[in-house]
Amino acid sequence: QVQLVESGGGSVQAGGSLRLSCAASGGTFSMYNMAWFRQAPGKEREFVAAISWRGTNTYYGDSVKGRFTISRDNAKNTVSLQMNSLQPEDTAVYSCAGRAGPSSDSDWRYASWGQGTQVTVSS
Repeated sequence: QVQLVESGGGSVQAGGSLRLSCAASGGTFSMYNMAWFRQAPGKEREFVAAISWRGTNTYYGDSVKGRFTISRDNAKNTVSLQMNSLQPEDTAVYSCAGRAGPSSDSDWRYASWGQGTQVTVSS
C-alpha cells in the first residue's frame, strides 16, 4: 500500500485560502484513486473531494463545490487540495486517502490514509 503524508494545514481567517498537499511513497501512486476527507471535533468523517488515477475525473462534496479544487501530479506522486473562500465550518482535520479501486465518497473503501493536517478557520 502507498504511504501518505499531508502538509499545508494551518490557521486562516474566513474568506482566506489554503493549499493542502499529500505526498505518496512506497506504491504505484499513478494507479491509485485519491481523495480528501475531513473530520471536525464531535462529527463523523466527511467526504471532501476525490480524483481518478489519471486525474480526468473529479468529485466534490456538496459543502465544498465551487470553493475547493482537487488535483494531482503523478510525476511528483502528489495530490493537492486548493481551498478558497474558507469558512469557520471548514475547520477540521483533513486527511488524504488512496485506493486501488474506483473513486468513492465512502471512507471505508480507502485502505491507505495519511495522518491528517489541521485546518482552522476563524471568523
